[in-house]
Amino acid sequence: MSGTLKVCGSKAYVSQSPWIQSGKIEENILFGKEMNREKFEKVLEACSLTKDLEVLPFGDQTIIGEKGINLSGGQKQRVQIARALYQDADIYLFDDPFSAVDAHTGSHLFRECLLGILKTKTVIYVTHQIEFLPDADLILVMREGWITQSGKYDDILQSDTDFMELVGAHREALSPVISSETKPTFKTSSVTTKDTDSQSDFELEQTQKNVYDHHNISDDTVEPKGQLVQDEERERGRVGFKIYWKYITTAYGGAFVPFILLSQTLTMVFQIGSNYWMTLETPVSATAETDIESFTLMVVYVALAIGSSFFILVIAVLTLIAGYKTATMLFNKMHLCFFRAPMSFFDATPSGRIINRASTDQNTIDTSISELVWGVTFNLIHLLGNIAVMSQAAWQVFIVLIPIVAASMWYQSVTSPGIAGLAVIYGLSLNELQFNLIWFLCNLENEIISVERILQYTSIPSEAPLVIKENQPDHSWPSFGEVHIQDLQVRYAPHLPLVLHGLTCTFPAGAKTGIVGRTGSGKSTLVLTVFRLLEPVAGQILIDSVNISLIGIHDLRSRLSIIPQDPTMFEGTIRSNLDPLEEYTDEQIWKALDMCQLGDEVRKKEGKLDSIVTENGENWSMGQRQLVCLGRVLLKKSKILVLDEATASVDTATDNIIQQTVKQHFSECRVITIAHRITSIRDSDMVLFLNQGLIEEYDSPKKLLKNKSSHLAQLVAEYTRRKQKEVDAVAKDVRSRELKSEVRTYNDPVVQKWPIF
Repeated sequence: MSGTLKVCGSKAYVSQSPWIQSGKIEENILFGKEMNREKFEKVLEACSLTKDLEVLPFGDQTIIGEKGINLSGGQKQRVQIARALYQDADIYLFDDPFSAVDAHTGSHLFRECLLGILKTKTVIYVTHQIEFLPDADLILVMREGWITQSGKYDDILQSDTDFMELVGAHREALSPVISSETKPTFKTSSVTTKDTDSQSDFELEQTQKNVYDHHNISDDTVEPKGQLVQDEERERGRVGFKIYWKYITTAYGGAFVPFILLSQTLTMVFQIGSNYWMTLETPVSATAETDIESFTLMVVYVALAIGSSFFILVIAVLTLIAGYKTATMLFNKMHLCFFRAPMSFFDATPSGRIINRASTDQNTIDTSISELVWGVTFNLIHLLGNIAVMSQAAWQVFIVLIPIVAASMWYQSVTSPGIAGLAVIYGLSLNELQFNLIWFLCNLENEIISVERILQYTSIPSEAPLVIKENQPDHSWPSFGEVHIQDLQVRYAPHLPLVLHGLTCTFPAGAKTGIVGRTGSGKSTLVLTVFRLLEPVAGQILIDSVNISLIGIHDLRSRLSIIPQDPTMFEGTIRSNLDPLEEYTDEQIWKALDMCQLGDEVRKKEGKLDSIVTENGENWSMGQRQLVCLGRVLLKKSKILVLDEATASVDTATDNIIQQTVKQHFSECRVITIAHRITSIRDSDMVLFLNQGLIEEYDSPKKLLKNKSSHLAQLVAEYTRRKQKEVDAVAKDVRSRELKSEVRTYNDPVVQKWPIF
């Protein structure tokens, strides 16, 4: 590390992968700041969150689940941007914040946030989308850690540099969309170029909102409302006897319990017996004589002492084994329940609750509970033994001690352990055993709650079985990849409203289907249902005529592939990330890397396939992580591939690589693409338009674009309107430089040619 960095003023950072804390949306935005309602509403409007909050059942008081699970990727990103805006910092750092939102929302964010609220602030933003660059005061073009060019937008376009590679890729991605808009077939579009140019930005925004407001769900529809994350269950009053019984009978069905109690009883019998023996056979005076010889006296005493010691050893061994076995069984059962729990459990359960049970509560069971449980029984037996001995001299002790002990135990149960202990110490004249017994009871009452909390998590409802033998599909399933959805209704939890409202459609075998819709329309929810991460409330999904709800989840998920919106890499190596189950050869892995354009990058690294990947793949860029996910599905070669906004966080060039790779190597597969970039669905055979969990349109892109009132036609018209001017300007500049180059070549035959990177 070298060099200096000087920063003056406060900073706010918006990361590429949205960071959301579990809590209310309001708390996520305020982030410790005091509420200023006027400022808060202004930030919501700038981040295009007002409409989303109207849809959510509790508005800004809606509790966000773990990692923002009940928000879409775009909503999480906008909440993160709103948090930064509300902080009113001096310097703002944006790491490609607009990639996770659709084109319209991205333009709104750029206009209202960067050019609006932050117009007087210092803003540094990283982006792959060149449409946001003309408004920058300074552009830095970087390659492999070096700044290759800097300047204003118009100045950079004058030279052949890395920037022109991005521009070229952007033009390539736009050309199919723009050409489709200029074809005579689509002259019936409701938004022509001439009309669009005459519209103001406000009118266009209203037009876009009307697209999504059309056919909204009726307000008369009665839906349950509730928070996704519920308050933790709390038990009141004393811990029930069944919890104690469950604890002592967990290990070997409680087979050790009678042996431990017997050993404790025999230990006390031997101790009392040795004392009785010494008392009976000890002379009452120096002149008195006994009937037993000293040797016999000592032998019997030692034998009784050895017997007592032996049973103490038995107690220690049995309690240790029982305690260890109980702790292990409870942990393993809880551990298994965690791994087999449905995703809805993790959606609604903060990770802190899980960690507390697996750490603090489990540690209590490991180290304390066993000692306390058997300490209570041993002290109780010891106390009863002492009372029995004392009664031999004064039977009246039963009248005094038994009521005192009973009263002490009752008083402990109705008040806190601290008060009970204080009352026992200062108010009751009990001997050491009584004190120990009450101390053990108080602590056991406190610590047994850990057993109760862990037992709660050993009864978590499980996912469907991994394999159902009587309904196991053929090895070749799915052979065609036809997906038929019938009246599908889905909600995230029983107390939450429906997210998908009776979807019915068919994805033909071998066709490519694009799913589009506004952020929060239910696109990703549909994918979760296909993989059975969410179970439908009603309806069914058939893949090649097989109801996926009737087969094992392993049989289902192992036959499907997905490139997720948030690319995931695990700590380990490149090899273990691409082939975690070690099913493929190195040759196959290298071939997959080459197909996803990562082969050269991996070969440069010292470890090649064994190159280190840090936690969450932090030593790889977002785009590279997305390409690794592409490499996984290339190895797997499933009949059904789902792209869940897979190119949202990558530059246009990488987007083109992914699209071309999918088109080339998955031509015989069913490809379902969820996208907010129009260019991502340009090769789709069918387009499904979702709005608030309902199907608005489903047809071929050609037919939808012919219909001037279709939502897709309006989206494409708006998208191309914003892009056309930019492409025309770039094309004009490129053509101008080509003409200049031709003139120079004609005048001077020796011309130095510079490559375009």
